[in-house]
Amino acid sequence: MSLLPVDDAIAAILKRVPAPVGKSVRLADAAGRVLLEPVVARHDQPPFNASAMDGYAVRAADIVDGHRLTMVGTSQAGAAYGGSIEAGQTVRIFTGAPVPPGADTVIMQEEAEAEGGMVRFNTRPRQGHSVRPLGNDFATGDQLIDPGVRLAPVQLAVAAAANADSLVVARRPAIALLATGDELVLPGTALGPDQIVASNSFGLRPLLHPYAETVTDYGIARDDRAALRQTLETIFAAEPDILITTGGASVGDHDIVQEILVELGVTLDFWKINMRPGKPLMFGTRGKTLIFGLPGNPVSAMVTAIVFIKPALRRWVGYTGLSKWYLPLAGPTPANTARRHFMRAQLIHTPTGPELFPISQTDSGHTSSLAQAEMLIVQPEFDPGQDAGTIVEALAIDAF
Repeated sequence: MSLLPVDDAIAAILKRVPAPVGKSVRLADAAGRVLLEPVVARHDQPPFNASAMDGYAVRAADIVDGHRLTMVGTSQAGAAYGGSIEAGQTVRIFTGAPVPPGADTVIMQEEAEAEGGMVRFNTRPRQGHSVRPLGNDFATGDQLIDPGVRLAPVQLAVAAAANADSLVVARRPAIALLATGDELVLPGTALGPDQIVASNSFGLRPLLHPYAETVTDYGIARDDRAALRQTLETIFAAEPDILITTGGASVGDHDIVQEILVELGVTLDFWKINMRPGKPLMFGTRGKTLIFGLPGNPVSAMVTAIVFIKPALRRWVGYTGLSKWYLPLAGPTPANTARRHFMRAQLIHTPTGPELFPISQTDSGHTSSLAQAEMLIVQPEFDPGQDAGTIVEALAIDAF
């Protein structure tokens, strides 16, 4: 079987991803979710002309040489002055309070001299100074947050200001994880002969968690046909939206995951991708469940998850934000082979902006070099190598 180009594999996966489905959640529970329906203002903000500072509400035309204004009342947040301001009058006002009808300007208290109920000012203000007009922030009908935005604290704040107590966000998938291999043991285990500490699920789970309703880790399945089949049957009975296995996706005598998945009704779309690290990637479906069979080597597992699974999850939740970066190289890259290379790189911050420093290590089991990387440089097939300063495409490892 020939190796499938990376872009073709991504396109095939995205065709299998269902359209986003909406779910109403309380505003307090919406952080980190992707908005599916826009937030539209249902009132003006502020809902009245409001003072931007502590001071005095006046008519700007009254501030002339020799003026002395009569203070007729107070306006504070939650307790507006009940009347209107006539010529020669002023009202003591506080930040956020309604500006009384008739007043068109607020003068800060530091510019005022008050004595015996009369007030004069040491400045001639510009009309409208320190007044936040009705609807200055937003007006009824304004679209405040667009669909496809991941809701961060600033978006939640404006949604609250718009009096939205719930938001329609995208439903998140339920994800199942399964590691395979006789050699694997859990972290903290005393290693015996020929054993390796299982690390894939401990990297994949937090990578997937921001997109998922649940991530259920089914642990380690041994290279035993009956036991592996039973574990997979248990997983399928739970009807996850996505199943991700690691290991057993290659062609060795003990790589039986693909064979058993097919026996259990999985339709394979492809396996073997023209990339490094991570060639033995498997993808298929069973009913509504998408199945990704990732390589067992830990760097390959993480890289293929970033390259293939994260775009599928972004599509699933309707996220419209950018996923690719274009940055200059801080050092040269070597010539590439016929397989697209996702090269580990550090994000270097310089006085002229961020740059990518390539990491030379390419071993698919070398986790310490991946831990030093913030980015993956996307190096095209047969790329001759690029000099420092060249703008290249990159994927952020720890980004939505």
